[in-house]
Amino acid sequence: MADAFDLIVVGAGPGGYVAAIRASQLGLKVALIERETQLGGTCLRVGCIPSKALLETSELYEQSQKSFAERGIIIQGAALDIAQMMKHKQGVVNMLDGGIQGLMKKNKIERFAGHGRLKGNGVVEVTGSQPATLTGKKILIATGSVSSSLPGIQPDGNLIGTSTEALSWPEVPKHLVVIGAGVIGLELGTVWRRLGSQVTVLEYLPRILPGIDSQVAAEAQKILEKQGMKFRLGTKVTLVKANTHGCTVEIEGSEPVTCDRVLIAVGRKPCTDNLGLDEAGVKMDKRGFIQVNAAYRTTAENVYAIGDVIGGAMLAHKAEEEGIAFAEKLVTGHGHINYVTIPAVIYTAPEIAAVGATEDSLKEAGIKYRAGRFTFAANGRARAAGHTEGFVKILADAETDRVLGVHIIGAHAGELIAEAAVAMEFGASSEDIARCCHAHPTLAEAVREAALAVDKRAIHS
Repeated sequence: MADAFDLIVVGAGPGGYVAAIRASQLGLKVALIERETQLGGTCLRVGCIPSKALLETSELYEQSQKSFAERGIIIQGAALDIAQMMKHKQGVVNMLDGGIQGLMKKNKIERFAGHGRLKGNGVVEVTGSQPATLTGKKILIATGSVSSSLPGIQPDGNLIGTSTEALSWPEVPKHLVVIGAGVIGLELGTVWRRLGSQVTVLEYLPRILPGIDSQVAAEAQKILEKQGMKFRLGTKVTLVKANTHGCTVEIEGSEPVTCDRVLIAVGRKPCTDNLGLDEAGVKMDKRGFIQVNAAYRTTAENVYAIGDVIGGAMLAHKAEEEGIAFAEKLVTGHGHINYVTIPAVIYTAPEIAAVGATEDSLKEAGIKYRAGRFTFAANGRARAAGHTEGFVKILADAETDRVLGVHIIGAHAGELIAEAAVAMEFGASSEDIARCCHAHPTLAEAVREAALAVDKRAIHS
């Protein structure tokens, strides 16, 4: 006899497990299906968390080699232990997975290990290590996304890899070619460059970081090139081949590039294979994303979807917000999410963070705005820390002064952007930010100065 639940969640990534917790808090009997042993999805297992662990460690290693001595810290005989670095990374993942497992028990969520497939009429079949047939009043699809590739470019699990493989390489490649100058390519390219690789980034578009404010992207490219990363833009890769000596990357209209390893970082696509979506009546668009309405309901009755699988910004925190909004709408009829104020962060050095509209999009839409900018070179805390690259840019409506977008490239930008997101959520003006006292000396003072600069009255520039 099938087990009956109020809600069955398929996929235990940031969207799925958070939705399960909130639904349980609201009184529903919840089942969570996940085929991987560890919970947390791509983000925890082979994405956000392990990449940040490697970014942090690789930055410390590079500083020990290049900048510690400038501050009077002399380290003799510093060496790289890749195995220990990977052990630390996996330890972080394991600890956080254990935390999520504990949350499932705390919230009385029944976890089923295996692959979930919709059979229609509220039935989900679980195959794998814990086979079961479940029935649910409501079903939520939160299966996330997987790495994309290009025609003629297929990962081999060894020399030609995606971000998953690049998080676990056992040695530093002498020459790494990264295909794609987006977030994943630049973050992982940064990791291996710091550890000693020559990194060449090939990008089809004439710029890096599509979707990021073009002024910020141009500054980022300049800084990354200064650090040693090489870019070839407007480049079309036609074929990648692995051989006994490494890899050959063929480029349209140019000589091939030889290297030791290739990282394919050309984006992600929704993970919808073998979910039984057609049987259940769930429709997808041309790109494979599940179609949903404002309440995250699909075209099938009582079937819902959130996270990467429905498109939009493929960010863990976006999926979490959707998971909470979905559960609250389902139970209470009300749920809030403001897509305009969802921040994005790129964890290169310096970090890049943004929330709201870019200057490019405002120009394209014909929206009149005022811009204020303040560089970290004029910030006392940045000077003391030795992180003076980058700036804060605030875009405000020309008539109302309401903040439309904030863009930061600089140290700890990922932390600084939270102030901007909160300000925009409450409809703040640049004057509101400028009138708030910021502690001195802090990097956050640069945000206030940028807000003052909107009205051409920055104090320290």
